[in-house]
Amino acid sequence: MRNILLALLLLLIVLWHLSFSATRLDRLHHRVETSWANLDGLLQRRAAVALEIARSEMSDPATALLLTAAAYQARDADIEFRSAAESGLSGALGLLLTDVGPYENLSERDLLRELSELTDKIRIAIALHVDAVTRTQMVRSKFIFKTFRLAGRAPLPVTYEFEADVL
Repeated sequence: MRNILLALLLLLIVLWHLSFSATRLDRLHHRVETSWANLDGLLQRRAAVALEIARSEMSDPATALLLTAAAYQARDADIEFRSAAESGLSGALGLLLTDVGPYENLSERDLLRELSELTDKIRIAIALHVDAVTRTQMVRSKFIFKTFRLAGRAPLPVTYEFEADVL
């Protein structure tokens, strides 16, 4: 009788640990999704600001056309092509910013300031997303998570190439 109670207690402890581990993994996956949603929102805002800059007087027609195309491509890209589209927008913005001179117009300065602030926020959001993905991948690679399939059908989170770009 004593052995049965001990075995039952041990089984309850193992089940509790598995449940706790699955809950932890679920929270990590939620963190990845939340960080991606935040990053995606900032990237969409950056594309909108790029369109505003392209429509302003600060860019010449050729740069405006390049910037407009890159911004629309970044906004509408499927997830498979998102890295290339975001890298293209970063490159187009980089070209524009190297040609930027002093602007008297207050709205142009505000656009550049907003773009600079967004770039800083995107860098932070990328760091948070990469950290969340790394932690989740690390936890999912542990033996207990693989053996008992605690991740269920959730896909393994990934980082994207544009996250390594210098914005």
